[in-house]
Amino acid sequence: MNDAEEIKRRMMEQIQREMEEEQQKQVEREIIEAQKKALLKQLLDSEARARLERIRLAKPQEVEYIENQIIALYQMGKIRTRITDEILKLLIKNLLPEKRDIKIRRI
Repeated sequence: MNDAEEIKRRMMEQIQREMEEEQQKQVEREIIEAQKKALLKQLLDSEARARLERIRLAKPQEVEYIENQIIALYQMGKIRTRITDEILKLLIKNLLPEKRDIKIRRI
């Protein structure tokens, strides 16, 4: 019975360590997300932010990619002014691949 208690104690310790690690990762993700939001709030005007939020509802992965690219451009020094809605439209057009039109022909 002593061995069973020892195994149970080890398993509980391992589960507790895993939970602590997961909590730490979650805190780190939240900090990174907060920093990202703060930087984007600084870089984008209100109309551009609103556009990104509307796109996020339909295509969250694409917005994540666009935001990361905007931050990368800022870090490289390519962005020096606030991004307006018109500039954001151009960025989106250049960053995302064009959709292909699929035409079905009947023979």
